[in-house]
Amino acid sequence: MSNLRDLLGDIVADVDAIFLFSPSSSFYQDFADVEDTLVVVVAEENSVGADEFVELPLEFNDVASRVRFGVEGALDTDLIDEGAEIACATKTFDEDIDTVMRVKANNFSPSGVYGLFTDSRAEPAVIKAVLEVAIELGKKGQKGKPVGALFVVGDAGKVMNKSRPLSYNPFEKSHVHVGDPIVNVMLKEFSRLDGAFVISDSGKIVSAYRYLEPSAEGVDIPKGLGARHMAAGAITRDTNAIAVVLSESDGLVRAFKGGELILELDPEEY
Repeated sequence: MSNLRDLLGDIVADVDAIFLFSPSSSFYQDFADVEDTLVVVVAEENSVGADEFVELPLEFNDVASRVRFGVEGALDTDLIDEGAEIACATKTFDEDIDTVMRVKANNFSPSGVYGLFTDSRAEPAVIKAVLEVAIELGKKGQKGKPVGALFVVGDAGKVMNKSRPLSYNPFEKSHVHVGDPIVNVMLKEFSRLDGAFVISDSGKIVSAYRYLEPSAEGVDIPKGLGARHMAAGAITRDTNAIAVVLSESDGLVRAFKGGELILELDPEEY
């Protein structure tokens, strides 16, 4: 008679690493002393004090995306190599970890999300806050209607020099920062009007209603994307900023860096 434990043991047999996604302290401690296998915690914060840790930009509800970005982060930080076999323990239906899957690191093509956080001039927490605003706008829209929005983050002085105002700047002489709940409400309200938001490296809202004026010559974006995406690509080519765009037409959130599209997210999956 077959033993269920033996039959399912192949999932974790001879893996190179075990990834624990947002584990409780007690769950992590059960794995902390595992021999001959790398134990990596993947979460928004290293609240369990893990020796090996990969930061997730968001607590993705979609399990496949959560695993994919965790693996990408581990590859980017050289915790694992492309040939690694990984057992991933994550949450699917409960508040506690209830799912284990086996994946190969080379099954995942780079998405760009981890590099967006680790290689950008702006602070990671600022990029995360901007993404959260864009994703929430993508889910709910403005007063129930789809909206588009463009957030340019980092290198704000140079961005301002390569843009001009379309209207008065409601953030002039203010010292408010993205991530503050009240400020986020203001960003969502102003998003229904034309122009880009300019946000500093530290998250200060420098301006709204900016018309970006860098040359679009040589900027190559996927077919079907419009002027807002072209402006995002151009401004990130000519400055050290990154740009986060919410598309009004298809509702997707995209990020640009160095003049290239590096990330595409569906808000309904998060």
